[in-house]
Amino acid sequence: MQNRTPRIPEQPTPNPVDADTGLTVELASVVTGARRRALRDGDRQIDTAHLLHSLIESDPEVREAFDGGPQLAKVLGYLVQRSIGYGLRWQGSVEDSGAVPVVRDPAADVVRSPAADVVRDPAAEGWSPSAATAMEDALHRAGLRGESRARGLDLLAALAADGECRAVEVLGRAGVDARWLSGRAVERTAEVSR
Repeated sequence: MQNRTPRIPEQPTPNPVDADTGLTVELASVVTGARRRALRDGDRQIDTAHLLHSLIESDPEVREAFDGGPQLAKVLGYLVQRSIGYGLRWQGSVEDSGAVPVVRDPAADVVRSPAADVVRDPAAEGWSPSAATAMEDALHRAGLRGESRARGLDLLAALAADGECRAVEVLGRAGVDARWLSGRAVERTAEVSR
């Protein structure tokens, strides 16, 4: 009897993150992890849940922003279940919470979002509009502090602030108040930046 493991179709591995994008090395590593997770799960795009999962796994500052180990374990439980049941309805669909409108530039025939510096064309580059917007928001948050590079806590605050994204859906199912988490991430960023 042959083992018939389902084959994930070969997909390009987009890499919109480089040294000039304004991400710390740690946050660039988070993006790389989210890309690998999306490809492994057979998803066409990196979405906000991929980013949240990679953030929690990679960044100790992000883990500390949660209200203890049990809360964090519950969130990770939902994220791990994504590929085996929970979240399967997301496959094949584009995540767009509508938090920031994505505008089509007819002259360039490219989708332009506020994350244009990080992701030139979210659909073509393998990013959901919501994930691209969260990355741009993280960069904006760092800029407001006078810093040139975004941190994991900036991205966590941005993800948790978008009430309609997949990351917030996961947080809600795990019993985490996303608004509280966003505020806590902002507070922790201020503490770390001192």
